[in-house]
Amino acid sequence: MKPKTKVALDAALPESFSARINSSEPNEDGSELLTGARRVFTRILLVDDHPVVRKGLIACLSGRPNLAVIAEAADGLEALQKVGELSPDLVLMDVEMPQMNGLAATESISKKFPRTKVLVLSMHNNPEYVVQAIHMGARGFALKTAPAEDLIKAIEIVQRGEPFFPGHSGAPGQPLKKDPAAAPDGLFEREKEVLVHLAAGYSNKDIGELLKISVRTVESHRARLMKKLNIHTIAGLTRYALAQGYISLNPDFSIPAMAGGGPLRFPSPQTLRV
Repeated sequence: MKPKTKVALDAALPESFSARINSSEPNEDGSELLTGARRVFTRILLVDDHPVVRKGLIACLSGRPNLAVIAEAADGLEALQKVGELSPDLVLMDVEMPQMNGLAATESISKKFPRTKVLVLSMHNNPEYVVQAIHMGARGFALKTAPAEDLIKAIEIVQRGEPFFPGHSGAPGQPLKKDPAAAPDGLFEREKEVLVHLAAGYSNKDIGELLKISVRTVESHRARLMKKLNIHTIAGLTRYALAQGYISLNPDFSIPAMAGGGPLRFPSPQTLRV
């Protein structure tokens, strides 16, 4: 069975790319991404209901030696079928599509095929889409209007296992760059830090490790947040954080990723405050 699977996967790759991954040419930095005799690469399923958009994205990614678009889908149902057949490493997922939209497809993929990462790609810098994408299991959210290099960076960050979402400025463990006193909503710096990390999808344990505080302390801050704001769900806290500007679609903002990872960023050609 294994030889047949290997043949099927190789057949799914573009001919030009198959030639590249069997070569031993170094990357631009002089390194070689090799595992045994084969080059390490990211196998991508491209999902968008517009053929012109798919062709443009393929053109954008085709020159990258470590990326390969192995298949395309025009809606969420087709995407689910092809993920099951091909087990891609990453799905570039449009939001608004017929049959099944991208957010519903993202939720199904994250539950049925957890090894396949989903990077939502949208024309709209709608914060509600970001919130929904987070809670549907997406590993990242990027704009179609962003420069090609930003999309490549988003793919690389997500494939490394790091999230790629709106965030705030600051280094790991450092407070938000806002007034040290309580904000008009009554939140203090540590509470705002916990709010931002919760909105980004981190667990209590992860937040404790990042901020160097105990899980019990994180739980206390979380409980006070919900009581002060009268919001009792993570989705509600995420919407509140976006609305108040604690997280943003500003490309200059970042939030630290989990221990051992790089910064969590969101590329956008413009700042959106809601």
